[in-house]
Amino acid sequence: MEPFLEEFFPYVYKKMKSAHENEYCRFDSQLLTLFTSSLYVAALVSSLFASTITRVFGRKWSMFLGGFTFFIGSAFNGFAQNIAMLLIGRILLGFGVGFANQVSSKNCLFP
Repeated sequence: MEPFLEEFFPYVYKKMKSAHENEYCRFDSQLLTLFTSSLYVAALVSSLFASTITRVFGRKWSMFLGGFTFFIGSAFNGFAQNIAMLLIGRILLGFGVGFANQVSSKNCLFP
């Protein structure tokens, strides 16, 4: 994780390397928190829309849309050159997770 922090979050990396820093304050960065939370927030938002899309187009197309956005998000994260690309990738990953989660839970509840 150190090369990742060094490239995308240099401020956090410098704080992590300082010996006098408290263990709980090392990762005190709003940008890192935004990066981490973006997937979960996007999954929450997309699951709200996924039920309507599933009802209109069916589970197959909802799973396809979720898988496609997850794939695109993975590509964005894999080829990321800056923090903006990382955030876009995480948001797309979250949309994919939200769609897949909603469709799979609907499948279990209403066979």
